[in-house]
Amino acid sequence: MRVLCFSSFTFSYLNRARVLFASLRRHHPDWHLVALMTDRIPAGASFDVRDEPFDEVVWQDELGIDNVDGWLFQHDIVEVCTAVKGPFIAQATKRDFDAVIYLDPDTCLFNPLTPILEKLETSDIVLTPHLLEPEEARMAIVDNEICPLWAGIYNLGFVAIRTTGEGAKFANWWSKRLLEFCHDDPAKGLFVDQKWCDHVPVFFDKVHILKDPGYNTASWNVNQRRITIDGDGNVRANEALLRFWHFTKLGPLGDTMTRRYARDQIVVYELWRWYREQVAKATSPSIPDRYWAFGKFANGETIQRSHRLLYRDRKDLQAHFRDPFSADFAAWLKSEGHS
Repeated sequence: MRVLCFSSFTFSYLNRARVLFASLRRHHPDWHLVALMTDRIPAGASFDVRDEPFDEVVWQDELGIDNVDGWLFQHDIVEVCTAVKGPFIAQATKRDFDAVIYLDPDTCLFNPLTPILEKLETSDIVLTPHLLEPEEARMAIVDNEICPLWAGIYNLGFVAIRTTGEGAKFANWWSKRLLEFCHDDPAKGLFVDQKWCDHVPVFFDKVHILKDPGYNTASWNVNQRRITIDGDGNVRANEALLRFWHFTKLGPLGDTMTRRYARDQIVVYELWRWYREQVAKATSPSIPDRYWAFGKFANGETIQRSHRLLYRDRKDLQAHFRDPFSADFAAWLKSEGHS
C-alpha cells in the first residue's frame, strides 16, 4: 500500500516534528513523509528539507486557499495548524497514494503502524477515541469524560483514510468544514478540527473506531492503560504493543496531568524523560522560542486574539484590508480603540 503520512506544525514545533518523523522513518522507510507548515522560515535560520527526516514541505500558500493571508489572519496558531489539515488531506487524496495518515507533531512511534494498513483493507476511515472505557473516579470523569463532550469524542492527533470511496468523501467534507469553521469556540459547539468528527460514524460508511490501547496513549487515558516493558524490550499498553504515544503539553501542564493519571507507572516517566531528550537534541538554536511568522503585524506589533476575532466577524474589514497583517490594519485598529 502506498502511504502518505503528514503532520501539521510551525517552526516552534519543528523539534517535536523531527522526533516524530525520525520514528516514522525508522519504522516505515517506504512511506512518503510530508511536513505541512503554516509559517515562514525565521530570519537567519538554516532550513533545508534535504537535511530533515521528512521528504517534502507543503506551505500554506500551496493549498489553493483564496486570499490565504486574509484567511490565515482569522485563526490563532492552534486553529490554523488544525484548519490546514482539511485542505491538505483533500489534496492528498488526488495524489498517487492508497492511504493518507495524519499524526500530530507531538506524537512518536514505538512500533510499526502496519495494523492500520490492514484495517484500511476493509475500512476507509480509522479514528481513535480519547477513551476506551468509562472512568470511575470523579476527577477522572471531569477531566477525561466531560472534556471530550466539548472537545470531541475522537482525538484527531491521528486519522487514517483510504484515498478513494468514503475516505475521499470524508476528506472533501472535512476540508470544507475546516476552511470555514475550524475555531476554538466551545460556546458555539466548535473545538477546531476535532468536534466535527463526532459526525463521522453517522455521515460515512466503512468507519473503523480503533479500540486498541496501543494507539494514541496519552495523559487523558494512561490511567486506563498499564504501561510496561516486556522481556524483549517492547513497550506495551495493557499487553498490546505500544504503537504511538501522544506527548501532549510538553511542560508544566503535561507534567501535572501525567503525574495525576500515571501515578506509580515508572515506565511512563521514563518515556517522557527520553522524549524530552530527543526534543532537546532536535532543537535548532537559530529558531527563536515560540516563533511564528504570523503572530505579528508587518510593523512588529503583536496580533491579539481580539484582532483576529474582529476581522473574522467583519466582512467589511475583510474586503477593505485584503492583507490584514499590514501596518495599515494595525493603525486602523489603534484608531478605533482596538489596540
